[in-house]
Amino acid sequence: MSCQPKESKTEEPKSMDYKKILENEEVKAFLKKGNENLGVLGYTDHSEKHCAIVAKRAGEILKEFGYSKHEIELAQIAGAMHDIGNAINRKNHGEYGALLANELLQKMGMSMEDRVIIVSAIGHHDESTGGAVDPVSAALILADKTDVRRNRVRTKEKASFDKHDRVNYAVTNATVKLNPEKHVITLDLEIDESICTMYEYFEIFLGRMMMCRQAAEMLGAKFKLLANGSKVL
Repeated sequence: MSCQPKESKTEEPKSMDYKKILENEEVKAFLKKGNENLGVLGYTDHSEKHCAIVAKRAGEILKEFGYSKHEIELAQIAGAMHDIGNAINRKNHGEYGALLANELLQKMGMSMEDRVIIVSAIGHHDESTGGAVDPVSAALILADKTDVRRNRVRTKEKASFDKHDRVNYAVTNATVKLNPEKHVITLDLEIDESICTMYEYFEIFLGRMMMCRQAAEMLGAKFKLLANGSKVL
């Protein structure tokens, strides 16, 4: 009896839900410690809530622009884990986070091919050293840098606000609008100018907004910024 060779089958990538990633005890521990560190240093909230918002938004961006379910999943996971490096140090937290994510995802059984895409996105998400290099990193950058909201400010005493606190607290509403037909991604802000001026906003966020522009271009789109109904970028 002759044995016929079995047909090789292409294995489906292992599916991971970003919500399950955020429930992982090690991921939770790194995010908790990183957020505590940043609180001591005077930074805004970088908690699990921020990471969950970024993960969901990164997935929505790629979904609206027609990317595959798998690419959406990778962007969501990158968003869920992107700030774990703050547990080591704020400086170079993207690079530290990428190394931690690789180790954690390997333990969870993720393939090398998927891990390198995620760690590359995490390693490139900070404006001081990074930039979009592929659709997953572009979605992560756009999702992260557009999470501007009042409740990210930790202190409730306005008298103790630094300029970062004032800028975030001044944003009373922030909406990300996706228009794949016109190839446009818009961040629409409502800013209370009695709390911070437009000049102060751009002093803090211009670098991040320019990073968003480059990330949108990676997705074949334009990035627009509206503030109080006026186009400013």
